[in-house]
Amino acid sequence: KASTLSLSVLVAIEMFNALNALSEDGSLLQMPPWVNPYLIVAMFVSFGLHFMILYVPFFADVFSITPLSVNEWLLVLLFSTPVLLVDEVLKFVGRNFVYSDTSSSKRKTE
Repeated sequence: KASTLSLSVLVAIEMFNALNALSEDGSLLQMPPWVNPYLIVAMFVSFGLHFMILYVPFFADVFSITPLSVNEWLLVLLFSTPVLLVDEVLKFVGRNFVYSDTSSSKRKTE
């Protein structure tokens, strides 16, 4: 069960990282995921394949994993969603402190 949970957390984290990569410094609240429909399709395909190896007995046996319950999926989300929050904080700091300092110093030298 632990390896299944670990794999599921890694898959979810990578999908959330893909969402974070929509913009280097723009928030997901400013740039919603549907601006890149190919990314949404790729995420659905990735999660679909992950669900297939979890819930189709043949694939579950091949990968030596077990299906997850609803509570276990909530645990997966609990451990994987902080990547969204951390990246949003980093983008906020970058927008408001790092990039604003470099642009103001450029204006002073000109």
